[in-house]
Amino acid sequence: MESWDEVRTAYQVARRGTVSGAAEALGVHHATVIRHIDALEARLGVKLFQRHARGYTPTEAGEDLLRVAQATDDQLNQLASRMKGSGKGVAGDLVVTSLVALAPRITPLLVAFQQKHPDVVVRYLTGDRLFRLEYGEAHVAIRGGAAPPDQPDNVVQRFGTEPVHLYATKGYIERHGMPDADDGFGSHCFVGPEDPKNRAPWFQWLDEQIPRERVTFRSDDSHARSLAVLHGAGLGFLSPQEAAEFGDLVVVSKAGQSWSAPVWLVTHMDLHRSSKVQAFLAFLKDAMKDHAL
Repeated sequence: MESWDEVRTAYQVARRGTVSGAAEALGVHHATVIRHIDALEARLGVKLFQRHARGYTPTEAGEDLLRVAQATDDQLNQLASRMKGSGKGVAGDLVVTSLVALAPRITPLLVAFQQKHPDVVVRYLTGDRLFRLEYGEAHVAIRGGAAPPDQPDNVVQRFGTEPVHLYATKGYIERHGMPDADDGFGSHCFVGPEDPKNRAPWFQWLDEQIPRERVTFRSDDSHARSLAVLHGAGLGFLSPQEAAEFGDLVVVSKAGQSWSAPVWLVTHMDLHRSSKVQAFLAFLKDAMKDHAL
C-alpha cells in the first residue's frame, strides 16, 4: 500500500458514514476526502463504498479494508503510548497489569508509588487476558506461573511467590464441621474453575485429589469464585491478602509447595530501561524486600 493517508481517510469514512464527517475528523477539506477515496479505489481496482444520498456504506471489500485499518490504527496508537513511556521523567501513564487475585497486594503498592511520583497516572488492568506488551498495552505485567513467561523480546524477573491457602467461612464450618485433610476432606464442597485443567497449581491439585462432583460451584471468574467462598458455597483457594480483605474466613489448609506459584515481573525490552519503568521496578523490589507476596 503506497499511501497510508488514503487508507486512513477510507477508515474514517467507513466509521462516520459521510465525507463531511471524515473531513472534520481528519481536519481536511471534503474534496481531499473524495480524492483519496477515488485514488484508493482506482489503485485497488474495487469499489470500497456504495454512495447514496445519506452517505457512504462500505462494500464487502470496504469492510475488509476497515478491519485492517482498525488493527493498524490500534497498533499505531499503542506504539505512541510506548514511545511516550520511554521518556526520562517519572510522569504520565503507568500501565500495570496483573491477575485479579494479586490486586489486594499490588493496589497499595501502586498508590504508594503514585504518592511518591504525583505526576504519574496509574492505569491498573486486571484479568485473565494476556496483555500484549509488544503492542504497548502495558508497561509492566505481573504474572504468575510455574515457568517464566517466554514471549520474545520481554525482560522477565522473579518477583516472589504467591502463597494460596484453602479457606472456608465460619458459617460454613458451623454447618458442616471443620474439614479434615487427612481423610480427603470428607464430603465437603469445593469452589473451583469451570475448566478442570486450569494451570494454577492449586487447581491442578483440586483436579487430581478431589472428585469432580464435589466441586459444586464452578466459575472461570476469579472474583466470582472468591465471592462464592465468602458466601459459604464451599472450600476455596485464596491468597492470604485476598482473604484478609474479605474477613470472616478460616484457613482450612495452608499452602504446601504444590499450592504456591512464582510471580514474575515482565517488561518489554523497548521500555525496560525507561526511567518510569525502572523507577517502578526498583520501588516494587524495595517494597517487597522484607515481605512475602
